[in-house]
Amino acid sequence: MTDTTDAQNPLAGVLSADQVDALVNAAEDLGEGRHGVEELLSRMTQAVLERALETEMSDHLGYEAGDPAGAGTGNSRNGKTTKSVHTLQGPVELTVPRDRNGSFEPVIVPKRTRRLGRVEDMILSLYARGMTTRDIGSHLEEIYGSKVSAATISRVTDVVADEVAQWQSRPLETVYPIVYIDAIWLKIRDGGVVTNKACHVAVGVDLEGRKQVLGLWLGVTEGAKFWANVLTEIRNRGTKDILILCCDGLTGLPAAVNSIYPETVVQTCVVHLLRSAMKYASYSDRKTMAKDMKPIYTAATVAAAELALEAFAEGWGSKAPGAVLAWRNAWEDFIPFLAFTPEIRKVIYTTNQIESINYQLRKITKTRGSFPSDEAAIKLVYLGIRNIETHRGGKLGTGTQGWHQALNAFAVQFPNRLPL
Repeated sequence: MTDTTDAQNPLAGVLSADQVDALVNAAEDLGEGRHGVEELLSRMTQAVLERALETEMSDHLGYEAGDPAGAGTGNSRNGKTTKSVHTLQGPVELTVPRDRNGSFEPVIVPKRTRRLGRVEDMILSLYARGMTTRDIGSHLEEIYGSKVSAATISRVTDVVADEVAQWQSRPLETVYPIVYIDAIWLKIRDGGVVTNKACHVAVGVDLEGRKQVLGLWLGVTEGAKFWANVLTEIRNRGTKDILILCCDGLTGLPAAVNSIYPETVVQTCVVHLLRSAMKYASYSDRKTMAKDMKPIYTAATVAAAELALEAFAEGWGSKAPGAVLAWRNAWEDFIPFLAFTPEIRKVIYTTNQIESINYQLRKITKTRGSFPSDEAAIKLVYLGIRNIETHRGGKLGTGTQGWHQALNAFAVQFPNRLPL
């Protein structure tokens, strides 16, 4: 039991109970309650860091301060400098030893470092959750007493630029059974004018049922040329095949898919189609309309679906003609859905797999009136995605068992296209 306790508390072998009591008393002398504890921790942080720096200097020179053995070695201590660093205990003033030759490179508190511990990680985390640079500065000052300028915070977040570039060009899986594409709209300054740009998010589901964001693409307008560039990039990054691409109303995407991935099936989101139809019904009629539409998208064949659509048109043609028209206009994009087995239909029925991600991203980006550049917008969206992926398992909503059933159905539906 003692060994376990010591492993969990490494200070157990360093501080005795009397010493801990002395620290508690010291905290009480420094202030009441939490303030005293925080002041004590700040001073202890200062003492530990300064002691560590002195130890590093002794290791660098090869002798302790005042040791005659240092005479004639060609290097010696040369006073100290003062620097302020931000820590999770707040700002700490340190005295850093110098050597005469200027060759001392401390590891604990590296030169030019102004933030220690997880302060930079905290800044990135708060930024990824949608807080502005000024909000983050106010938060750090309020909670930790650390004054960090908006410009400094912006520089901290800028360090992810290389990470974003690497992430955008990383190799992808060879085959994705499903890829979802959707967009969120952002306001971005372009030439002094604020422009609405769509940030397209592509999410692939791999053979294990894991979701992964394949990339981000900004565009003012959509079209076959834009989507051809996006899909060519995905292909160049290693994806040789996509079995089903799910989207909703993205202009030019089907034509681009046919040119880059000629065997890929483009499937419109059935849930979006249902919503489009139901907006023509009164709130009290929507439950009934939803029930009457179900025979269409659960039909076993296209012929059966056509009969169900005619029955729906007879019942709702005069009451909600817009709902019938919504189905007829989307019919050619919808019917590929009917060729799939129930296991596959279950996982492509809706683009909710990507909408759940986009919902989180909209919460993050809505705090910005506008972004100063495309790069700033991509940076925030990327950090948001990184934060989401860190806190979610990324499993498809059907669960592991449901996904394995769907994967077996994919293997039958698309023979020789899955590396199983």
